[in-house]
Amino acid sequence: MSDTPAQTPELVHLEVADRVATVTLDSPHNRNALSRQLVAELFDRLEAAERDEAVTVVVIRSSGRVFCSGADLSEATSQGMEQGAREIVRLQRLIVTMGKPVVVEVGGPVRAGGIGIVAAADVAVAAEDATFALTEVKLGLAAAIISLTVHHRMSPRAAALTTLGGEVFSGTEAAAYGLVTRAVPGDRLAEEVAALCASLATGAAQGLRESKRILNHDLLRRIDTRGDEMAALSARLFASDEAKAAMTAFLERRK
Repeated sequence: MSDTPAQTPELVHLEVADRVATVTLDSPHNRNALSRQLVAELFDRLEAAERDEAVTVVVIRSSGRVFCSGADLSEATSQGMEQGAREIVRLQRLIVTMGKPVVVEVGGPVRAGGIGIVAAADVAVAAEDATFALTEVKLGLAAAIISLTVHHRMSPRAAALTTLGGEVFSGTEAAAYGLVTRAVPGDRLAEEVAALCASLATGAAQGLRESKRILNHDLLRRIDTRGDEMAALSARLFASDEAKAAMTAFLERRK
């Protein structure tokens, strides 16, 4: 019998073709929750795409129906969120500061922290029947670290409604709220994203890089000014007795 330990399955994949880097979240066992491993691999794949001179556009998508279920509550309840919150702030900042356009393709449910990835991206295309929810309020938490990007994209009224209510809203509503760029029928999603990426890929590297820097100037300043504050708040709320009890009950219901 071999003593070689089994390799941990890769949770994020990277493929490059026709000047487009496709980064795929593939952690179905926890609905692409933002575990430490998934976040670390997502960092790695995005940085690899940024370095690759053959890449002009980056797409983030999921392999299955769920795009991202938010923070990994199992890790949060056992290990806390102090480090995890800071890493999610850094992840949003990386997407915002990359010199290449980042497109997200949302075909299914996205919750809480996953919405921060959608909001950080330059362009977001969702299926009309994809579902979104800022569920933090239901667990005694607040959408703190993702407020850095989400509140930059959404109208103030839409942000208040979705953040305080914590209810599910559709891809069509997400487009009306400003969270996503456009919503399309689900059976046309991949086609629409491919066409969009092909169009973006005609841009010159310098033009794309400098245009993105201008577009994201205010968003980057928001992240750099309030990132530490929001990470500390998030960690404190996750560590509270109220949130721990709510998260434990939620995890028990999902078993």
